[in-house]
Amino acid sequence: MPLFRRSRAAFLTVSVIAMSSLPACVSQTGSPASAQGATQAISAADKKQGAEAHPQLLQEFGGAMTGAQATYVETVGKNIAIQSGLSNARGDFTVTLLNSPVNNAFAIPGGYVYVTRQLAALMNNEAELAGVLGHEVGHVAARHAAKRESQATRNSLLGALGSILSGALLGNSALGQLGQQIFSTGSQLLTLKYSRGQETEADNLGITYLQRAGYDPRAMSTVLQSLANQNALDASVKGTTNQVPEWASTHPDPASRVRAALTRAGNTTGRTNRDTFLAGINGLTYGDDPAQGIVDGSSFVHPALRLAFRAPNGFYLVNGTRAVSISGQSGKGEFSTAAYSGNLENYVRSVFTKLSSQQQLAPATLERTTVNGIPAVYGTARVNSGNGQVDVVVFAYEFGPQQAYHFTTISQAGQASQFDTMFRSIRRISATEASAVKPRRLSVVTVKSGDTVESLAKRMAYTDQPLQRFLVLNGLSSGSRLVAGQKVKLVVY
Repeated sequence: MPLFRRSRAAFLTVSVIAMSSLPACVSQTGSPASAQGATQAISAADKKQGAEAHPQLLQEFGGAMTGAQATYVETVGKNIAIQSGLSNARGDFTVTLLNSPVNNAFAIPGGYVYVTRQLAALMNNEAELAGVLGHEVGHVAARHAAKRESQATRNSLLGALGSILSGALLGNSALGQLGQQIFSTGSQLLTLKYSRGQETEADNLGITYLQRAGYDPRAMSTVLQSLANQNALDASVKGTTNQVPEWASTHPDPASRVRAALTRAGNTTGRTNRDTFLAGINGLTYGDDPAQGIVDGSSFVHPALRLAFRAPNGFYLVNGTRAVSISGQSGKGEFSTAAYSGNLENYVRSVFTKLSSQQQLAPATLERTTVNGIPAVYGTARVNSGNGQVDVVVFAYEFGPQQAYHFTTISQAGQASQFDTMFRSIRRISATEASAVKPRRLSVVTVKSGDTVESLAKRMAYTDQPLQRFLVLNGLSSGSRLVAGQKVKLVVY
């Protein structure tokens, strides 16, 4: 099961494009990179590091996709990667389409480049795909990873969500560690920021690579705009001004970089290969994969694990390969699993013990109960923080002799009861209910005479904001007019 697996890829230095960028070519040695220059700038050490990290990253981000769509992305990625000067050999690069519902892309030394299916689905032409991948290769070419790793050591590896929690809820370094361990949605170094200067440089490198490959360099600006629009849509759907956790703040807001990217591209034009791109990504799974569980509004259902639960009012869910995060203005939580020996009380104690390496956490008492026929044990620990006291709750459920799952939540002291409806909502699902869980997928359709953005939006597999989702997905505005014969993307069941 891909859900709830912990990765040890924390030592890696990866660019998570949750919000992307690109610029000016620098090789692994720091000298200007040229597509015609170094024939092998990828060192043996880089290759070794990348080869060791690759399987861990696949586990961290849902695994590698296969088939025609993955092959298409691989081809585009290798074509743009050789423009970096890291190597002239396409075979020196490994480009992977990840089975992840998060808008991410990243690259690591050794020639390894990654993009999620969700981010690929947001794009609207091949030049945008090449630009995003080129941006990430640019970070490697400019050695940003090594510089960020050094900074990360000085910053004690506090993850992005841990930073949010320690600032908003916890307030001191000890509990910041607790927040990091409970709520980080990726390995610590995977969620650290690049500097604005590094993002600008990577933006410019990506544009340079686009120009070298004959693509329209303005694609960097349009994909950044799509990312900004998607970020705003996600915030609107979830009723929060905060950014989606996976997007964390690993890259500066793309909206602030759209104009700079457009200026950098200038009046140069090139190919976009829009129809080729749309054909290449048609049919991609969109959003959650049932094999990893599906978030639908405030509900989570996992057909393989045969369980379901609902978030409390005012909270939203984000699915991950290792956990489901629960986020709101007044608290945060996670649904996950751990090793289970058959004693639920010991299970809860062990979860508390692992929450912090800097202070001993233990529940004041343990209570046994039953939730929808499922044996359960829960406990609460009240902890002092820089911003006052907080309540940490672990609520665990026995699903079998060797299988247990648990919620871990943090809230201001006295507010833990806001999660009670969620704790009591967990239930087993029947085989019939499990088989009824269907994924959403991307469908490329041809606009017919009389079609409008409004009529096509009604075909989207969403009940909330279908029109805005359609517009963002296709890089359109509210005033856009469709033309018969034009191809657009829909999300359907």
